[in-house]
Amino acid sequence: MGDNAVTVADAVGAGIILLLALLAARIVGNVLNRFVARRTEDIARGTLKSTVRLTQYAIMVIGFMWALHSLGINLGALFAAGALFAVAIGFAMQNVISNFISGVILLLERTIKPGDVIEINGQIVQIREMGIRAAIARTLNEDDLIIPSSQLVQSTVRNFTLRDPLTRLRVSVGVTYSSDMALVRRTLQETAANLPWRVQERNPVIYMSAFGPSSVDFEVSVWVNRPFERQRRISDLHEAIWWALKDAGITIAFPQIDVHLDEQALAALRGTGQGASLGTGGS
Repeated sequence: MGDNAVTVADAVGAGIILLLALLAARIVGNVLNRFVARRTEDIARGTLKSTVRLTQYAIMVIGFMWALHSLGINLGALFAAGALFAVAIGFAMQNVISNFISGVILLLERTIKPGDVIEINGQIVQIREMGIRAAIARTLNEDDLIIPSSQLVQSTVRNFTLRDPLTRLRVSVGVTYSSDMALVRRTLQETAANLPWRVQERNPVIYMSAFGPSSVDFEVSVWVNRPFERQRRISDLHEAIWWALKDAGITIAFPQIDVHLDEQALAALRGTGQGASLGTGGS
């Protein structure tokens, strides 16, 4: 091989080194995974799993380089020649290489970890596994989603659990203009405060948000610490508001259109026989 003679013993030795590296990576992975299994926190477990995978990759890379060195291969020259080869195949494997590099970045930065709840492309998912090429996530519909690592790096991702699991739920409701606004606010405040699943340390927030065409709009905000359940909790909040307003005798507004006819138009309709039933006005 070049100026170096490679014997059968050298080849066998290199093969043994590769096998030992694979065995060492597996043993280290098993030992560390037992430690990870004893952790109860989802975020800590996900971080440790990413670290275990990076450790295994590092051991295998070191073993491969050691095996090449044992064959007398000049690694510096190999890297120089490999750079030209990498440029040639880089264009043909852009997506694969991009996903690989993105996966390494994610495992090192740990901005997205197994157990995190994220929103990407308008969809809320929970990360179950992090790999070098892709991540496996579970959707709210209990479907498994394979997300390329490059998409997680290059897209804007909303991470609900990056620093803490607290997330805010907002629900809007409109009441008629004839409603007692003080009673509406009091009813919404009591309803939100009595929710058993909200974070008790954060008080609900009630806003009169807008004067709509047919309603006075309020916004009700509560905090939860399980972002992946937000769809169900928003439904629970809607239902609680519905029954509370109904029990308080407050009408939830719906779109209405009032049509008023002037006297000339009404007289014209009467002249054709179509305005007899309209009276002096209509709605």
